[in-house]
Amino acid sequence: MVKEEWKGLGELQFTDKLKVLTGPLGRWHRDNFGDMDKKIKKFEEEIKKIDDMVANGTYNGRVEARRKALVTCCEKWYVRKEIHWKQMARSRHARHIDKNTRYFHNLASARRRNNRIDTLVINRRMVRNQAKIKIAIREFYKELYRQEKSPMVGFRDGLVERIDEEDATTLERLPTPEEVREAVRVTSEFFDGT
Repeated sequence: MVKEEWKGLGELQFTDKLKVLTGPLGRWHRDNFGDMDKKIKKFEEEIKKIDDMVANGTYNGRVEARRKALVTCCEKWYVRKEIHWKQMARSRHARHIDKNTRYFHNLASARRRNNRIDTLVINRRMVRNQAKIKIAIREFYKELYRQEKSPMVGFRDGLVERIDEEDATTLERLPTPEEVREAVRVTSEFFDGT
């Protein structure tokens, strides 16, 4: 169908041919796939009629073959309908992404502007040079996380000291039902304001 339509369009530009083809393709789609629900309902009604005939005692090999054929056709239309809706969901998603590209680009640009550090006070002096700001931030965090002996109790080499076996066992122990009830009571009193 497409080949015949394409030949009949003559010397039109490629894009114009594509535009013209939308009409015949739309009609073809409507004729072959249009109103899938109606077609499925028609098959289901015919299957029900055959089931009623069988229930009334009319049964032979021809009726059974007809029912199998109808069930097969109905299943094919269910699959087509499922594929159709998957494709529709995908195309709608793609359309919304295309429509929102400018919005998301502007959002990302605004976030970048808001997160940018234009000036920083270093050693009581305001610095505006981006390279110096990056170096100062890097040095700040290096100094912050540098591993050296800390005068603070419980800290060693910038990290918390290891806990002993008894404390580890206590932390891993499951709470008793009484401890759970007490925690729930205390929490509810806190939120109730009593």
